[in-house]
Amino acid sequence: MFPPVRTTLVKAIAGGIALAGAQAPAFAAEDAKSFEVYGFAMLDYIQDFNRVNPDWEDALRPSRIPTDDEQFGGDGQASVSAKQSRFGVRGSVPTGKGALKARLEIDLFGVGEDAGQTTIRLRHAYGEFGQFLAGQTHSLFMDIDIFPNVIDYWGPTGMVFLRTPQIRWTPVASDGQSFAIAIERPGNDVDPGQYRTVGDIAEGLQADEEYPDFTAQYRINRDWGHFQAAGILRKVGVEVIDGGDVVYQDNDLGWGIDLTGVLNVLDRDAIRAGIVFGAGIASYMNDGGMDAGPDRALLPDGSLPGGTQVQAVDLTGVSLYYDHWWNDQWSSSVGYSFTEVDNTAGQTPDTFERGSYASGNLLYYPVKNMMVGAELLWGEREDLGGASGTDTRLQVSFKYDFGSAL
Repeated sequence: MFPPVRTTLVKAIAGGIALAGAQAPAFAAEDAKSFEVYGFAMLDYIQDFNRVNPDWEDALRPSRIPTDDEQFGGDGQASVSAKQSRFGVRGSVPTGKGALKARLEIDLFGVGEDAGQTTIRLRHAYGEFGQFLAGQTHSLFMDIDIFPNVIDYWGPTGMVFLRTPQIRWTPVASDGQSFAIAIERPGNDVDPGQYRTVGDIAEGLQADEEYPDFTAQYRINRDWGHFQAAGILRKVGVEVIDGGDVVYQDNDLGWGIDLTGVLNVLDRDAIRAGIVFGAGIASYMNDGGMDAGPDRALLPDGSLPGGTQVQAVDLTGVSLYYDHWWNDQWSSSVGYSFTEVDNTAGQTPDTFERGSYASGNLLYYPVKNMMVGAELLWGEREDLGGASGTDTRLQVSFKYDFGSAL
């Protein structure tokens, strides 16, 4: 069958309005030219009481928590990082037929082959004109506004979170509602499971990404908050190459529905909630799981069963947070989130099955454009075979915003 196939997908957290005080400037009026520079410098001190994969010690991802106590060494590790620091520019030029807008934004949090490093990472790179957008930004399948006011870089495990290259059309955007569709970059995370031991098949395996992913989003905004419904259809598949010939090829349908919303309460408080479910959508999630795996286990003698197919993995994610402002200078955010997958028959006992995430914080804004705060976090990973691991950590962060508009 097939070995690990990981297509690097640009993932991270927090849009312009999501993090404490991290508000990117709005575009200028349609008839005005503008150029804006914005961002922040941020330092995180993290004290782990348990342990995570050292390449991911600067964020709490349940999928990176070991279920083997000896896998990554001793507990109680410390980290000091400036990886969350961010820099962005955005501009708007009137054309007589509407504004032409563009945005470029980076941070320093290495992922993929750069995991664990402080290095430039692209967040946004796109342009807009009229009803059309092209470039890299938030997937239509996600809702950045349910990201809570937390200081952990990665955030809740059970929400959709992916910035990806796309071509988007928004035919409806008026009267407090919008509807958009897009084609987005495909990227399959296919787990070979038990079949990774079959070397003659594994060596020639590659992802089959014949079509882009198709996404759609409907959103309604009101004084009480907003509600958003989004969907996705995608092909999840693999092929095996031997001597230049395709000797095996199979795929399954991936689909998902993401229902999210924000409810404004009291003066500035908000409840941020979302539930997502589907199959073959793990690569769109903030953390945890694989898109697909083999639908049959190896036979008792280790040989291949006939008729093995690629099966999209069912997934459910939930996120619920409450953001509260004590006064103009103090705020807190508390909540819980989880991702749970229904693994296939051909996946191995050490495969991720469920990730849980909870956090609470107290943040202080002594002056405009500055924040200092502390956050207590807890995460748990559970594997298909029943093994589990947890991590508890304390994070203290310092953040200094900057910005200018010309």
